[in-house]
Amino acid sequence: MTDSLFPELTNYDAFLSILKQRIRTAQVRAALAVNQELVLLYWQIGREILQRQQDEGWGTKVIERLAKDLKREFPEIKGFSRTNLLYMRAFASAYPEESFVHQAGGQIPWRHNCVLLDRVKVLEQRVWYIQQTIENGWSRAILEMQIESRLYERQGSAVTNFSQTLPKPQGDLAQQLIKDPYNFDFLTLGKEAQERDLERALVDRIRDFLLELGAGFSFVGSQYPIEVSSQEYRLDLLFYHLKLRCFVIIDLKMVEFQPEFSGKMNFYVSAVNAILRHPDDQPTIGIILCKSKNKTVAELALQGMTQPIGVSTHRIGKDVPEQLKGILPTVEQLEMELDMAAAELESQKYGSLDT
Repeated sequence: MTDSLFPELTNYDAFLSILKQRIRTAQVRAALAVNQELVLLYWQIGREILQRQQDEGWGTKVIERLAKDLKREFPEIKGFSRTNLLYMRAFASAYPEESFVHQAGGQIPWRHNCVLLDRVKVLEQRVWYIQQTIENGWSRAILEMQIESRLYERQGSAVTNFSQTLPKPQGDLAQQLIKDPYNFDFLTLGKEAQERDLERALVDRIRDFLLELGAGFSFVGSQYPIEVSSQEYRLDLLFYHLKLRCFVIIDLKMVEFQPEFSGKMNFYVSAVNAILRHPDDQPTIGIILCKSKNKTVAELALQGMTQPIGVSTHRIGKDVPEQLKGILPTVEQLEMELDMAAAELESQKYGSLDT
């Protein structure tokens, strides 16, 4: 016999789920509040150091003395090293207005701010990386990687016809989400690699691929089949974008962009709209991802297309200057040298046991 005072299991589970979500939300808010207070404190300390140095002519040695005195007074609190005090001063110098701390800098961890101070010199770009960090939840390592890959410069630079084929808000958002070029430095493919080799490699490293594509992309499948008039066609890669609320087709090419590629993609986009698109979905988008492209040729090829298509390029592996290619060892050579070193260490180990 069940206890009438105890709620039905379904109702209880729903109630428990609501409470869990509320607690998690409160935890996040509390963590953000603590972080914002910490960043604000650091900004205030940095501002005071700047003012004292300007008003009273204090030199840089005062920072070293401050670090020792503050650590002596607050031994349980980390963050008062000489290096961190220098970051505080640089932070206050870069952002003179306290409002910036509340609206931007205080919304990301302090170490993220230090990375931006070191690596990004233009205020507009810093603000953009802060916004992207907040929106995508980037760790410090991912933020550093995105800066190194020059993500700011690559956003929105692909050749597209979105302004002619998509309504204004959707077209602008789609344009900003497509990069040029896409950096596949996590792949190692030979010069003879074909489209299918690139496709398999990207699917094998799907987490890295999704990170490079950006937030919102959900992988649907590779070589995705669609049937039109009893004939099967296969899409290289099919995604669904959660923010754009639409399917995204990616056609991979290991050659320079050719005008006929756009006609093929126009057909693919039309087919997905007719077969897969839900009435609530936004129009499907096609991305032709080539080894290289001529901007003028790509723009002319897209002018007559009725479907939204973008043309971008990809880079596989990190670029090595031509003069170093014959000097630097290959992966196989490095592996061989490591094996030889391991064998030598092993022989030394057993040799020492015999003596």
